[in-house]
Amino acid sequence: MRVYRERLGVPASYWLGGGVTVLILGTTLWAGFSVVIAFLIYLGMGGLLTLALITWGAITIEVTDTEVVVASRRLAIDRIGAVSALDGIQTTALRGPRADPAACLVIRPYLPESVYLEVAGRPAVQPYWLIGSRKPAELAAAIETARSGLGVQAACND
Repeated sequence: MRVYRERLGVPASYWLGGGVTVLILGTTLWAGFSVVIAFLIYLGMGGLLTLALITWGAITIEVTDTEVVVASRRLAIDRIGAVSALDGIQTTALRGPRADPAACLVIRPYLPESVYLEVAGRPAVQPYWLIGSRKPAELAAAIETARSGLGVQAACND
């Protein structure tokens, strides 16, 4: 049973900024060519922008009763140690100067907050996971719920 799901889509400001960039660069490339060439330039650049932003924002976070799935990575619930929702300053420290090169980082620049998952059972290949989220408190609570087994009980009561 799914306890939590979140999609890390890019914000509207990235789409707007990308669109303005396509217009400016497309106009620069188009100067002196025919309208057909202009159409092809705008279409090609707009298509590349759309593909890039959709691909970049296609990551989903899913918490089930048995595992945490982030993009294509999976971590069993019973391998999770400490769980904590981090604010912007803590997230910046863990994805910057205090980051462990072996850690699993799924972060985006437009997500200032994150959730820290300690991987239990050392020596672990990945000592911790740092997952960017728009709702870190809800994600941490969902993981704790799945760890405690309350997710199964809540589904039975519905």
